[in-house]
Amino acid sequence: MPAFHPFPDQRSAALALLNAGGRLTRKAGSFLGQLAVDPTPMTEAQSDWLTTLLERAGLPPLAKENAQ
Repeated sequence: MPAFHPFPDQRSAALALLNAGGRLTRKAGSFLGQLAVDPTPMTEAQSDWLTTLLERAGLPPLAKENAQ
């Protein structure tokens, strides 16, 4: 099994989720679009939601230094 490297920032993680082709709700798509264009640090709740979306998609996590 290949080793996966964590995403270096929220923008990279959001773009990977948007490009993965999985089913996203309108709310999740809007959230990911916001993360892709706005570098403002995430709240704890936003970080938790991004983590959940990445796990559900089978993608690597966000790098710990960028996670809340």
